[in-house]
Amino acid sequence: MSKAFFGLPEQVIFCKACVISNQRPSSTVEFKHVSGEAKATISFGEDGICDACRYNQLKQGSISWEERENELLAVLDRYRRTDGRYDVIVPGSGGKDSAFTAHVLKYKYGMNPLTVTWAPHKYTEIGWKNFENWMHVGGLDNILFTPNGRLHRHLTRLAFVNLLHPFQPFIVGQRIIGPAMARRFGVQLVMYGENQAEYGNKAQENFKPTMDRKFFSAGDPRSLVLGGVTIDDIIKEGTFKIADFAPYIPPSIEELDQGGVDVHYLGYYLKWDPQECYYYAVENTGFQANSERTEGTYSKYSSIDDRIDMFHYYTTLIKFGIGRATYDAAQEIRNEKITREEGVALVRKFDQEFPRKYFGEFLDYIGLSEAEFVATVDKFRSPHLWEKVDGEWRLRHQVS
Repeated sequence: MSKAFFGLPEQVIFCKACVISNQRPSSTVEFKHVSGEAKATISFGEDGICDACRYNQLKQGSISWEERENELLAVLDRYRRTDGRYDVIVPGSGGKDSAFTAHVLKYKYGMNPLTVTWAPHKYTEIGWKNFENWMHVGGLDNILFTPNGRLHRHLTRLAFVNLLHPFQPFIVGQRIIGPAMARRFGVQLVMYGENQAEYGNKAQENFKPTMDRKFFSAGDPRSLVLGGVTIDDIIKEGTFKIADFAPYIPPSIEELDQGGVDVHYLGYYLKWDPQECYYYAVENTGFQANSERTEGTYSKYSSIDDRIDMFHYYTTLIKFGIGRATYDAAQEIRNEKITREEGVALVRKFDQEFPRKYFGEFLDYIGLSEAEFVATVDKFRSPHLWEKVDGEWRLRHQVS
C-alpha cells in the first residue's frame, strides 16, 4: 500500500451505518506540508460503526432531552438580563443553523441576543438575501464584521498553497468573533449552534456543553500560525503590521475568565437536526434555499452564503477522499432523512464534481493561475487515496 500523507490511516474503511470513512480528521488542525505528524481521525468501533453514528444512536435513545432543556433554562436564567442590554452573543451568518439558534433563544426562551457575523470571503446573492432576512424577517440585531480584505485574501492564498485549506483563516475568525464581541459588549454568554463533534470531531466533546477553552490560549500573538506560517513570518514580508492581525488573535483564557465569558453549544441542550433547523428558519426568519443545488452535492440549503465555500469541500475531497456530498449524506442518514443506499448513490454521483461556477473568481481572489491551482491540488493527493489512470485522477476507494 502506498504511503499515506498527513498520517492518515493507510487502510480506508467506510462506516457501515453512514458513508463517512476513517480518513475524516477529528480536528481542524492542519500541517504545513503534505507529510507530517499523525492526524487524529474519526474512530470506528469493532462493529464498523463510526463515532458520529454511535453518538447519534445515543441522541435517539439514552439522552433525556427534557433534562437537557432544563439544564439550558438554568444556564439562560444565570445570564438573563432585565435592563435591556444584550445577554447572549450568537455568532453566525444567518444560515439555517444560526438563524434557528438566535431566533429560538429570543422568541422561545426570552433572551436578548446580539448576532455577530464574520463576513464570508465573497457573498453569494442568496447568502446576502438570507443574511438580510435574518434581521428584517427574523427580528434580530446584528453586527457584520469584515476583516481587512487585503490581509484576508493573502491568508486565504497562504492557506490554500501551504495547507490546501482555503477556509482556515475564515474558520479561525468565525470561532473568535463570538468571544471577542462578548468581551467588547460586556456579555458573558456566547451560544454557538451544534458542536462539530456531532459529525466526527473529537467524540468526547459531545458530552461537554462548552467549547474547549484551549483554543483561546493565545500566548505570543506573533507565534500564531495562519495559513501554515507564523504571523511573525508574514509581518517580515513588510506589507502587514501586527495590528492588522487583531481580528485573528483569540482572547486568552485569562481574558475570558476576567470577563466571565462562557462559550456554549445549543446542540448539547436541544436535539440537533440540520434539516429541522432549515424548516424552522424558513418559517421564522425568511431563510430561502438556493434555486439550484450546490456543486459537489445534492443539497440546496447548507452553507450557501460564500462563493469560496465549495472549494473548501473540494480540498477535503483531495486530501481525505471525502467531498461535500459525503458530509451531507452522512448526517442525513444519521437523522433518518435518507437511507444509506440513497446516500451511497448520491455520494457516487456528486462527490467528485468540480466546483466550476465560481472557479474564475476563486483564482482571481487568491491570485493563482489555473495551472498553479492544479499543481497545488495535485501535490496534496495522497497516493493511498488517488491513482492516475489514462491521465485522469481516480479515487482508489469509494463507498459501496
